[in-house]
Amino acid sequence: MDRHKDPEKPYRGRFAPSPTGPLHLGSLLCAVASFVDARHHAGSWHLRIDDLDTPRIQSGATSAILEILESAGLTWDGPVLYQSRQLEKYDAALSCLEQQGLVYACTCSRKALQQLSAQKGTPGVYPGYCSNKDNPPTIAHALRLRTDSTAIGFKDRIQGYQEQDVSHRVGDFIVRRKDRIHAYQIAVVVDDQSQGISHVVRGIDLLESTARQIFLQRKLSLSSPLYAHIPLVVDPQGTKLSKQSGAKGIRNKRVSKVVHDALCLLRHPPPVDMANASSPELLSWAIEIWDIQKLEKLESVA
Repeated sequence: MDRHKDPEKPYRGRFAPSPTGPLHLGSLLCAVASFVDARHHAGSWHLRIDDLDTPRIQSGATSAILEILESAGLTWDGPVLYQSRQLEKYDAALSCLEQQGLVYACTCSRKALQQLSAQKGTPGVYPGYCSNKDNPPTIAHALRLRTDSTAIGFKDRIQGYQEQDVSHRVGDFIVRRKDRIHAYQIAVVVDDQSQGISHVVRGIDLLESTARQIFLQRKLSLSSPLYAHIPLVVDPQGTKLSKQSGAKGIRNKRVSKVVHDALCLLRHPPPVDMANASSPELLSWAIEIWDIQKLEKLESVA
C-alpha cells in the first residue's frame, strides 16, 4: 500500500475548484480522492478557490461549492485561499522571471498563432515569433516564458514516470494573458508553494501541464510536490464530464449518493451494508482502506 510518509515533510494536500459553475461528479471525484489520500496519510487538506479567470466566474458559484463540500463532510484545514487575493505574489514571481531575462512580450493573436504553427507543421506549439522582437509596452501583449530543451521528468503516483521537453511540446508559454490576468501555470505554482503543498491529487487532464509547472518551479527556486493524476469521468461516448459538456451540478440532498458513486469510480466500492451510509461515514471507511495504486495507469472511468 502506498503510504508516502516522510517525517521531514508532513503531508499537505489541496483541492482547487474554479467557481465557473456548480460542482459535478467529475469535480467531486477530485475532491474525494485528494481528501481521502490526505487523511489516509494523516495529512492536512486545504481548499483554494481558483477565481482568477474573472470573465468565466459565475455569481454564487463559490458559496455553492463550499456548501456542497461541507455537506459531503469534506472539511478543509485552515482558511480558504482565494487566488484573486494573491495578485501581489504572482507579480513578484513575474518580476523574478523578468530579472532572469526569461519573460518577453507577445502580441500574437490566436488566429495568427494557429496559422504560424500550421505552416511549421507543429500545431499547438508556440513558434517563437515574438521571442526576439522589441514590442512596445504600450501595445496589448501577453507575457511568455522562455523555455529550453531540458527534459522534465517526474514520477506520477498513478500514471507512472512522465517526461516532457516543454520547448518542443508547447514552446514558450504564457504566464500573463493579454487581458493582464495571470495565467493558471504561474498562479498554481505560487499557490502550492504559499500553502506548503506536498502532494497534488488532480485530474489526468492536467497531466500535460505538470512539466510546465515543474519548469516554472525550477526557475523560481520553488519545491515540487508529488503528483498523482486520477482518471477522468467520461460519458458512454467517451466525452469528459465537465461544465462545458453540460454536467449536472450536485444537489445537497443527493450528496451521499454522489460520494458513494465517486468511491466506486475510484475503485473503492463501499460494502453493500453501507449503501445508505452518510457521506462522513463513507469517507471515514475509505480513509482506512485507501490504496491509490488501485487507480494505476487508469485514464478514464465511466
